[in-house]
Amino acid sequence: MTQKDLKEQAKKVLNANFNEDKGFTIPCEGLYPFQWNWDSGFIAIGYAHYDVNKAKREIEALLSAQWENGFLPHIVFHNDSDTYFPGADFHQSSLHPLASKTHKTTGMTQPPVLGFVLKEIYDIVEDKADMISFIKHNIDKVFHNHAHFYTHRDPNKEGLVYIYHNWESGTDNSPIWDDIWDTFTPPNYTFERMDTTHVDAAQRPTNREYDYYLNLIEIAKEYNYDDAKITELSPFLVQDPLFNAILIKSNAALIELYEIIGDSKEKIDILKAWQEKAITRFNEKLYNEKLGGYVHYDLRNEKQIEFLSSSSFTPLFAQIPDNARAERLMKNLTNKFKGNDKFLCSSFDPDSDRFNPKKYWRGPIWINLNWLLYKGLNNYKYKNLAETVKEDSITLIKRYGFYEYFDARKSITENAGYGGNNFSWSAALLLDLLKD
Repeated sequence: MTQKDLKEQAKKVLNANFNEDKGFTIPCEGLYPFQWNWDSGFIAIGYAHYDVNKAKREIEALLSAQWENGFLPHIVFHNDSDTYFPGADFHQSSLHPLASKTHKTTGMTQPPVLGFVLKEIYDIVEDKADMISFIKHNIDKVFHNHAHFYTHRDPNKEGLVYIYHNWESGTDNSPIWDDIWDTFTPPNYTFERMDTTHVDAAQRPTNREYDYYLNLIEIAKEYNYDDAKITELSPFLVQDPLFNAILIKSNAALIELYEIIGDSKEKIDILKAWQEKAITRFNEKLYNEKLGGYVHYDLRNEKQIEFLSSSSFTPLFAQIPDNARAERLMKNLTNKFKGNDKFLCSSFDPDSDRFNPKKYWRGPIWINLNWLLYKGLNNYKYKNLAETVKEDSITLIKRYGFYEYFDARKSITENAGYGGNNFSWSAALLLDLLKD
């Protein structure tokens, strides 16, 4: 298959998943029928290569559901669907007094990609003046979102924000969370899973894991999604290197964009103050010398969670580590995650007894994390390893299709694409990888 053919297929996936009436793109049919926060950011990057109007509509659709306090939810229920659980009726976002009055949403968020997405799209498009106009109209909304994080999700005022639910991390059922599940016991909920009607249950979280997920939402709902109460009472309070690295990268992008549009010196100064504190504390608190990588910090129990995952390398994307640490990350990635028998990059340490190459975020390769890794390695001039990540991503899609995630083992030659098929961000980010 030629690159041209692959690009055309990617465009077909995106166009088929686009909701023309509402102006947003579903991640894939059936399994994910609504608008997801960070999905839409990555999707907009793909659209920027061939349909800038769709890229802008994608971002506008997400921002249309922003809460009055700056919060951006992880799902926007623009439309009705019975193919996903838990839906809008379970989340009850209206419990929060400042929730969107026009859209039903969840009461949790996802990694804040919009800042760097706006900069990526600006760099891609030819009509810079048109994009500047769009950025001017929307950039303050993204800044407001960042301000919400540092105001409400940083209880120690140290420049690191927490997540209160594993879904906020984007890495939903990662083995990272296993030890936190041991710290509390949720009820056995009665519910009907919809995801396992679309995808093999062996590739998805278990029912018992869903009990934990639902319990965390119930706790937040009990206190009307009040951040202060969640900070005080939620058993899940984690400073995530992926989430914070993306926030730091988006801060940097907002600084660049405000400088380009020649406006808001006050906001630039605020962003720079956030950056200085955040990067310093990130390196102090989230780096694990023994493992040679960045790890999650359990804020509730005040300790590092000592596992390497694909999230451990995302600080490269935000240029957080110095050159010495970047070198160690690169060697760790090469020695542990790469090999003649593996594609890059497994979502969890392939040497761990918790590694599962088929199960969602417990081991499979995800194209969005590979895209972040590709960009990050290039930031530090590790061109050869970056090319390996890029070529592995292209090879997997070319071989199996536009799946949600992929088996990292090269010995698996059939059916190594897992989760949803015709998955939007896999298509979108492939378009961006192929531009080089």
